[in-house]
Amino acid sequence: MVWRAGDLKVSTAVRANEVIERIDAFCDAVPRRRARADEHGPLVLFVPTGPGWPYYARPRRGARPPITAAGIRAVRARQRELIIPESFEWIEQTAPEMAAAAAGAGLVVHTHPLMVLSGPPLAPPRPADVTVRVVAPEDPELDRIWAVPAVAFGLPGTAAGEAGPAERDKIAADHDGGTIEMLRERLRSGHSVLAAAFGPDGPLAAGSCQAVDGTAEITGVGVLPSSRRQGLGAAVTALLAGDAQDRGVDTVFLSASDDAVARIYARIGFRAIGTAMIAEPAAG
Repeated sequence: MVWRAGDLKVSTAVRANEVIERIDAFCDAVPRRRARADEHGPLVLFVPTGPGWPYYARPRRGARPPITAAGIRAVRARQRELIIPESFEWIEQTAPEMAAAAAGAGLVVHTHPLMVLSGPPLAPPRPADVTVRVVAPEDPELDRIWAVPAVAFGLPGTAAGEAGPAERDKIAADHDGGTIEMLRERLRSGHSVLAAAFGPDGPLAAGSCQAVDGTAEITGVGVLPSSRRQGLGAAVTALLAGDAQDRGVDTVFLSASDDAVARIYARIGFRAIGTAMIAEPAAG
């Protein structure tokens, strides 16, 4: 019995390491679709080659020199030259030395629970007047759906808990047509899947998922502040996770903003497997 217990622990650790390696490969592969990978010693900086959201710098995969504060400062200087965010992302288990180097380079390091889906997702209950669905590329509501995360993640001048459909529609009315068309193109290509929860006043929550080689990440799940605590973000997450599995994805993962949010994802079927790391300059 002692041998079996030890063997189970070793087997579980091996499986966790294998999943983390798949996720790490995903995080290296996704930016290469729309960015140039410039190597700077042990780090890779993804430089945008066209329109779209800027990417991060991260540790180079495989054997690499030690990551140092000086190396991170050099990449930060290059990011400033290119006028792109001074952002670094990695998984703590694959580059345990990077957090200290990033802090030594003057960055603030944030930790987030890295979670993987351990079975079919469990859809939470939601209000009777709310529907949740995958969004088609030509959906006429796409501009309002796109605006939901913008409100959810911080609208300047709006107090937390107050922002709702009116603020969403204001952002949607001011949207950049090129951004919406780029989003439509990503949905058409299958590189991204978008899902949203809709109530009588239109989209209330939204999130997206992208997959590469059997691994998928759920990102950007946001709920209008006025519609929180109704299970809408969890419902969108569960739908995206189930859709990814239906498309043959083996590994579905996400990064929770904190332990409290991680507990919500745990109720859907996600379990913590590691730590996602982000380093960036201090606010302001």
